[in-house]
Amino acid sequence: MGVNPLSFGISVTPDAAAIDDITRLAQVADAAGLDLVAVQDHPYQAGFLDTWTLITHLADRTEHIRFFPAVADLALRPPVMLAKAAASLDLLSGGRIELGVGAGAFAEAIAGMGGPARTPAESVEATEEALQIIKAAWGSRPFALVGEHHQVHGYQPGPTPSRAIGLWVGAQKPRMLRMIGRLADGWVCPLNIYIPPPQVPDLQDVIDRAAVEAGRDPARIRRIYNVFGTIGPGTDGQGLNGPAELWAETLADWATRLRFDTFVFWPVVSSPEQIRMFAEEVVPRTRALLAR
Repeated sequence: MGVNPLSFGISVTPDAAAIDDITRLAQVADAAGLDLVAVQDHPYQAGFLDTWTLITHLADRTEHIRFFPAVADLALRPPVMLAKAAASLDLLSGGRIELGVGAGAFAEAIAGMGGPARTPAESVEATEEALQIIKAAWGSRPFALVGEHHQVHGYQPGPTPSRAIGLWVGAQKPRMLRMIGRLADGWVCPLNIYIPPPQVPDLQDVIDRAAVEAGRDPARIRRIYNVFGTIGPGTDGQGLNGPAELWAETLADWATRLRFDTFVFWPVVSSPEQIRMFAEEVVPRTRALLAR
């Protein structure tokens, strides 16, 4: 693990047909002392709520827990406005916002909403420009950036966030991982069923090498793992499945051996009971194992 404090959170799906259920899950996570709620950002899904609007709703109905989009689609969200939205919500929520961003994974769906049709290489270039813009937009000095994909000709930043918002990037390919090492505050690793643990060390190394080359301390880059599974007696199925003791041993191992400092639980079946078991049984056991 790096120097970042160990954090635990849950993911919720922005299903427009389940607003009350989503709100309840966030409130249970908040009351149970978890650190984060992650919300997917797939605006081209007809049944999904807008992620930023949902986060605003949830932040208003919770007290302590922080929120982040996992991850905001930069192909559909102009970086200056995204930075301003994050800063605004930071102030409105009492400093409970982090910003996860990504290049956008579904090109046809993005184009169908009027977004740009970019090649993979262009997506990397556009994301790098966006990260520079977002960081500058959280500063205090006017700036301009005229790139191939984004043009900001003179922007006076504001409002200033109440705290340093984490700028985390979802990625799995080498060019994006190197960008994280150079520019980002954190890596949002895809689900453990997509990037299984044996593949993680090589990806971590790509980030580390790029950070060192850029004169940055790799240990300060937060590493977030999305963990799909079920807490309970059964051990079959995709992802991590088993009792709380198995979850705690596994997460402690991944924190130590794979150097993750943040775990976001994606329950196979979202329920208050799963969230409580994660917060009340898995998290304290994991912390105790790591404290040894």
